[in-house]
Amino acid sequence: MDVVSDAVAAIRTGRPHAARTRRTAPWGLRFPVSREIGFHVVLQGRCWLLLAGRGPVPLGAGDVVLVPHGQEIALADSPDSELVDVTDDMDDTWVSAPGPADGAGDLTLLMCGSYQLDRAGAHPLLAELPAVIHLPRRVGSRMALTSVVDLLGDELDQRRPGTDAAIPALLDTMLLYILRAWYQDHAPRGTGGWAAALADPTIGSALQDMHAEPAAPWTVEGLSRRAGVSRSAFSRRFTDLVGRPPMAYLTWWRMSTAGRILRSDDDAPLQAVAERVGYSSEFAFNRAFKREFGLSPGAYRRQGKGRQATALPA
Repeated sequence: MDVVSDAVAAIRTGRPHAARTRRTAPWGLRFPVSREIGFHVVLQGRCWLLLAGRGPVPLGAGDVVLVPHGQEIALADSPDSELVDVTDDMDDTWVSAPGPADGAGDLTLLMCGSYQLDRAGAHPLLAELPAVIHLPRRVGSRMALTSVVDLLGDELDQRRPGTDAAIPALLDTMLLYILRAWYQDHAPRGTGGWAAALADPTIGSALQDMHAEPAAPWTVEGLSRRAGVSRSAFSRRFTDLVGRPPMAYLTWWRMSTAGRILRSDDDAPLQAVAERVGYSSEFAFNRAFKREFGLSPGAYRRQGKGRQATALPA
């Protein structure tokens, strides 16, 4: 798996969901603060994205908006339209609070939804994202993202055999394409951070190696040799871009990978989990895991089961 895919997979806890909504002017929808990653796509028509502390942003057909940290946003046919609160129901549909009925003006067709996350183990690649990402539709660019959006819109419009399996898969793909597009747009700017780290041939290659084989006996010397640079130059460059030294990042990623295994595989013995992330000693693994998460692997697994139990609908 690549670094961006890993970053998403590490904190995914449930099925993503989406729903289409038709609005005729005047209308306004306020989406509250959420622990999930929200997204909104204009399938037809036009509207405005409204954010606290920022001016209104016009959206057109094909535009995609991602809300990585779940902040409150609003969508409306006009910056002056009255807003009604929206919640996502257990059946994956959006429900708006009582408010003015849709008017008879221009039609806007939206696709809105969210991805369920466990932010306790969020990868810094995601933590670095801005509050809101707006990707305007551009002719001749981001064709893959446009294709996925079109397929999602079609599946939500006409439910057919296989739709329940197709929609989550397409939503996962859309999220990866959104992140890819954003990082590709920002990498050429020459700034630090993860956009530059992923684009840097030396550091990007080392990150791919660590993520592909977290259990391998990586060393700074070995990684720098593979990259064709000196140990000191590699370590300095890695720390500047990633925000922590190579071995500190490797340990963090190993523990994050272990946490994902513990959440998803109830039957995996702790010794087997330790070996999958590069520890031959269960004792050393337990100590490293507790240092990262503040509790033992066994307690972490039990805590995860408790969260899953309380999350089930009554």
